[in-house]
Amino acid sequence: MTLSQFSITQRWPAQHPDRIQLYSLPTPNGVKVSIMLEELGLPYEAHRVEFSNQDQMTPEFLSLNPNNKIPAIIDPNGPDGQPLGLWESGAILIYLAEKSGQLLSSDPAQRYHTLQWLMFQMGGVGPMFGQVGFFHKFAGQEIEDKRPRDRYLNESKRLLGVLDKHLKGKDWIMGADYSIADIAIFPWVRNLVGFYEAGPLVDYDQFTEVQRVVNAFCERPAVKAGLLVPAEN
Repeated sequence: MTLSQFSITQRWPAQHPDRIQLYSLPTPNGVKVSIMLEELGLPYEAHRVEFSNQDQMTPEFLSLNPNNKIPAIIDPNGPDGQPLGLWESGAILIYLAEKSGQLLSSDPAQRYHTLQWLMFQMGGVGPMFGQVGFFHKFAGQEIEDKRPRDRYLNESKRLLGVLDKHLKGKDWIMGADYSIADIAIFPWVRNLVGFYEAGPLVDYDQFTEVQRVVNAFCERPAVKAGLLVPAEN
């Protein structure tokens, strides 16, 4: 199979078919992959999937990701040299880490501990922070009953507390080693207090360890670059 046989390339033609093709937007989930690619220095080509145009619902996009979510990738040089299409940001992070041999330890215990924090983000941080964002910044403001909002708010505070306690005395989630766990979690924290403007709501000021590491994360050159991918058309 060649790259041109993926239907998505009909809507987003590859100018550099030898590079990893990224279909995304600079959302917390989207930038996980662009940051990862920047950290690894892997050549890639980014394509902007506009939610405002319902690009994610087109047949071409659905042919790659039937779950109509970003990000998704095609690696023209996947396993056994064959192109590989992949979606779900956590799965993509694991794949790119294993492809490159970076940012996921080969030590079995360290590897599984890293993956448990990746799952912590996927199963908790992402869904909970996203719901807080909805109820705080978007249509949820119109709901007079604040119990639904508070359910997600209280769980988000709890998750931040878990993370804050864990980070005490550590440079990164895995200690001295920067990993895919950091790339998964910290864009969501940044988004919660930045784009969602929910810092005061979740008492972000009290989570000083989280603040420290998020600030260090955002200063990394690859993070600064990845947060802007894909660029606006």
